[in-house]
Amino acid sequence: MENLNKKEKTFFGQPRGLLTLFQTEFWERFSYYGMRAILVYYLYALTTADNAGLGLPKTQAMAIVSIYGALVYLSTIVGGWIADRLLGASQTILVGGILITLGHVALATPFGLTSLFVALFLIILGTGMLKPNISNMVGHLYSKEDPRRDTGFNIFVVGINMGSLIAPLIVGTVGQGINYHLGFSLAAIGMIVALFVYWYGRILHFPEIGRKPSNPMDAKAKRNFLISLVVVIIVAFAAFFALYKASPEHFIDNFINVLSIVGIVVPIIYFVMMFTSKKVETDERRKLTAYIPLFLSAIVFWAIEEQSSTIIAVWGESRSNLNPTWFGITFHIDPSWYQLLNPLFIVVLSPLFVRLWNKLGDRQPSTIVKFGFGLLLTGASYLIMTLPGLLNGTAGRASALWLVLMFAVQMAGELLVSPVGLSVSTKLAPVAFQSQMMAMWFLADSTSQAINAQIAPFFNASTEVHFFGIVGIIGIAVGIILLLVKRPILKLMGDVR
Repeated sequence: MENLNKKEKTFFGQPRGLLTLFQTEFWERFSYYGMRAILVYYLYALTTADNAGLGLPKTQAMAIVSIYGALVYLSTIVGGWIADRLLGASQTILVGGILITLGHVALATPFGLTSLFVALFLIILGTGMLKPNISNMVGHLYSKEDPRRDTGFNIFVVGINMGSLIAPLIVGTVGQGINYHLGFSLAAIGMIVALFVYWYGRILHFPEIGRKPSNPMDAKAKRNFLISLVVVIIVAFAAFFALYKASPEHFIDNFINVLSIVGIVVPIIYFVMMFTSKKVETDERRKLTAYIPLFLSAIVFWAIEEQSSTIIAVWGESRSNLNPTWFGITFHIDPSWYQLLNPLFIVVLSPLFVRLWNKLGDRQPSTIVKFGFGLLLTGASYLIMTLPGLLNGTAGRASALWLVLMFAVQMAGELLVSPVGLSVSTKLAPVAFQSQMMAMWFLADSTSQAINAQIAPFFNASTEVHFFGIVGIIGIAVGIILLLVKRPILKLMGDVR
């Protein structure tokens, strides 16, 4: 930890190092959400079109984007481990940024599926190395007693949302309006800026913070790790090759299925490992039991929320009116712009929720109640999406305002689930598994997207109303169940609300 001298120049009253991390995360999120805004369209755009894509079936394209999202969050476990045992947080962030940049450069090259898989592998691994560790670096700028700590994290989160907000407007407009590879190039440029900002700012403001691993390996452990790594790589490539040789025409679908299984099985293994560990006390095991319904609820929530880059993206492109007339003025909407509605409503609604919780103080609802109402709102957002099809059928185009309303309701739900889930994950974590519990929260998102990879192919014009209706009802049902069983869960949680 490092407490900065009061005479040192500050950034909004915060350590100057926060400006570096703020800008780094701003540009990293710009590249991530910019690429994600056009990825599904690039995958299924016709190869013969003026702005050619890969021409994959829409169902396959949505499944690939879901698996990509699942592996991004799954890789945070790897990134945290590398920082703790091998490189230290600071160096891990730098290496991760380089890998992400190379991934976007690969996407910018017109080499079809080969460049796609290479790019996604690099971005997945790089994001897993950068994402969890840059948040830890923010914490290292302050001592535990520094009163500026919470405000510093709030400013950092603003950087995340600002980058996410402008990315679809810039990368999406260029990618869909001019050329997909040019759009991916802009994402690559964003990461190059992030790399330079981080490299220069690290030298200037925090050269020693996070420089060494917190739990370094000795020479023998490193040697065993390298041997294991080589074996894993060989086995992975052998499995990859065997999967392709077994059925070349179904390789992508089979690959998606295998990765979906991984995304679902890993959290189960983690829970079993924690429950059976001798380091977990009886009281901690009881709190861990209370975490299970919250974890399962989070999977349902993220399964709906993360469909914004797949199901909702396809609906926006194929079903919404992209040339609406409002107040006598006709607008053109690039479908990728819909992706900015998520961070926009987070930015707009966050101050309202913060003010509400501050006003209620100790009288605010418990974690379970917040989760329950968050799931109710999230499910309701999908019931809203059934209305265009119920009212006018699914053959024509519907108003873009349906998506605006859906995102507004859904993001209100997210503010009741996401920040609360992060907080309760740390509170219910066994002492021996503090870091792993944060990884578990990310794994809820990973598992949800692994599930999405399997259910996304069921979405099309003929199933639209039923799909939104069933998924929405599931979200509402889970919310109601949480509210009904809140007392036994709260009892298991003990002193944690």
